[in-house]
Amino acid sequence: EDDMALLEICCYSVECAVTAQRQGADRIELCAAPKEGGLTPSFGVLKSALQAITIPVHPIIRPRGGDFCYTAGEFSAMLEDIALVRDSGFPGLVIGVLDEDGNIDLSRMRQVMRAAQGMAVTFHRAFDMCQDPIQAFDTLAELGVARVLTSGQQPSAEKGLKLITELKAHSGVPIIMAGAGVRASNLELFLNAGVEELHSSAGKWIPSPMRYRNTGLSMSTDAEADEYSRYGVDGESVAEMKSLIERHH
Repeated sequence: EDDMALLEICCYSVECAVTAQRQGADRIELCAAPKEGGLTPSFGVLKSALQAITIPVHPIIRPRGGDFCYTAGEFSAMLEDIALVRDSGFPGLVIGVLDEDGNIDLSRMRQVMRAAQGMAVTFHRAFDMCQDPIQAFDTLAELGVARVLTSGQQPSAEKGLKLITELKAHSGVPIIMAGAGVRASNLELFLNAGVEELHSSAGKWIPSPMRYRNTGLSMSTDAEADEYSRYGVDGESVAEMKSLIERHH
C-alpha cells in the first residue's frame, strides 16, 4: 500500500513550531542553536512546546556542536535530558552517539534506549559520519531505533539518494528519513524514490526587529557573524511541501 510520506520540520523556536504545525507539518524536531546544527532546547522551550503544539514533537538531545563522541560528563547530562524529556511526555527524541572509530557506540546507545523506553528514538545525521553505513544501520535496527535521519552520507540528501535508496531496500527497519537540503524544489525526487519520511528546516534568515543597533561589537566568537538576523521557519515553504506530498499521494 502507498502510505503518504510524512513531513518533519526542524524548528528552532516554539513560534516556528506553531507556524510549521499550522501549515501542515506532521512532526516537529525541536532544537536550539541553528548555527551549531541543532542542540538540546532549554527546559522553558520544551515546556512551552508541549503547551502550544498538538502534533508530535521530538526534541534533539545534543549537548554541544561538533562530533558525536562524548565525554562521560556530557553523556551523563544527555541521559538526564532524556529522562526530563521522557517524564515531560514527549513521544520521541532525536540523538546520535558514535565511538572514536566512527561506529555506533553500542554500549552508550543501549543506555539511551533504556532511558528512552516507550519513546520513538530517531538516530540523527551522526549516521552520516559512520564509517560503514550498512553495518551501522543493522546495529540501529538491533537497538530498536525507530528511524534514521540521513543525507546518504553526502553533503545533501539529493546527492546521497543512491545510499538512501539502498538502505531503504536493505531491510525496511528503521524507517529512513531523508534530510539535508530537502525542499519543495527537489521533493519529487524523494517521493518518486519512495522515501517514507522527509525532514526539512524549511527555513529562511529573518532580520532582527531591533531598530537600535550597536554595530561596533559582537557577542559571537565568529567576528563575521550577523547577530541581527535569525533563522526561522518559512510557513509558505512548509505548505508547499505538504501540498506536493498530498498531490503525489
